[in-house]
Formats: sequence, structure tokens, C-alpha cells
Amino acid sequence: MKKLIAGVVLGVGLTAMAHGAGDPEAGEANAAVCASCHGEGGAKPIMGAYPKLSGLGEKYLYRQLVAIKEGDRQIAEMTGLLDNMSDDDLQDLAAYFDEQNMGVQQANPDLIDEGAALYRGGNLASGVPACAGCHNPQGKGNEPAGYPRLGGQNAEYVTKQLKAYRDGERNTGQNAAIMMDVAAKLTDSEIEAVANYISGLN
Repeated sequence: MKKLIAGVVLGVGLTAMAHGAGDPEAGEANAAVCASCHGEGGAKPIMGAYPKLSGLGEKYLYRQLVAIKEGDRQIAEMTGLLDNMSDDDLQDLAAYFDEQNMGVQQANPDLIDEGAALYRGGNLASGVPACAGCHNPQGKGNEPAGYPRLGGQNAEYVTKQLKAYRDGERNTGQNAAIMMDVAAKLTDSEIEAVANYISGLN
């Protein structure tokens, strides 16, 4: 009986962890302000330099929203937008966007082979690890670890973020040190190739 109870408690706990703490329906009510830049459901940003928010992972999205609200991650376009939102509001927003579908784009075929090699196997010579190790071979991310989904993300946005990590401009959050170390070893051409591959990955 004790084993059964322990199993139920563990199962419920893991389910809660898997689904996160946010309320997607409540999040949808606050998501209208986001649509002007990120598109309906966060799936179609108006500019390639803006990220798709759809399906990124609730834990990752929540951490980024908190960092932006607290000023730890500076994004000029986001200034003041989250000021009146509570922690629950941010969790709900993260849950809402995580439930939306990430559309996949058409990658440049000329860069796919180089990008695929980097994403799947890294670069042994320069010490770049495979992106797939943390972000999943299909680019689906790792929700328990808070690693975001990458597959389908805008290539221009991925390029911008990898360069920001490399230049030390994006240095906040639990996993920033990992990404800064990886990006420091990437050349501009490698960043372009892997960002292109990611945009069409599913």
C-alpha cells in the first residue's frame, strides 16, 4: 500500500512538473499585447529578428519573462510591457505560448549540410558541442532542464542571439554560461549555417 501511495504521489508530482504551473487560458487574456510583435499565438513575428514564442517550453519562457521584467535581460522593445504583470501572469503567459504550435520555415538548401553537421555533431576541432545534446535531435528542447525548443525558430533571431552570447551581451539566466562558452567557439559562417538549419528543423 505504501508503495502504491508513493507511486501515485510521484506520478502526480511528475505530471505537475511536466505540465508546469501556468494556466494557458488565463495567459491568453494577457497575450494580446504580445501579438503586435510576435504574431497570433507568438507563432509569426512581424520581423525575423523577433523570436517565435510558440512551443518554446514553459520553464524557459517563464525564466525569460522574469528576467525581462526585472531588467536582467534588456530588450528595448519590451520596456514596460511586463511591469504591471504579476508572477502568476508571467507563468500563465509562458503556459499559453508553450501550448501553441511552432511552424517550420524553409531553410536555405545551400547551408543545410554544414548546419546539420554542426547541430548534430558539433565541431570536434574547435570544441563546439552538438546542439542536439541539449536541444534534442529534432530541436524540441528539454523542458525539465529549461532548454528551449529551437526547431522552426527564425534564423535571423537565432543568429542574433548566438552573436549576443558570443559577444557577452546576453549573459543572464541559469544557462547563459553554457551558451556563452559554446558561442565563443563559433565563427560567423557556422552561426549562419546552424541558424539556417534550425529554422527548418522538425
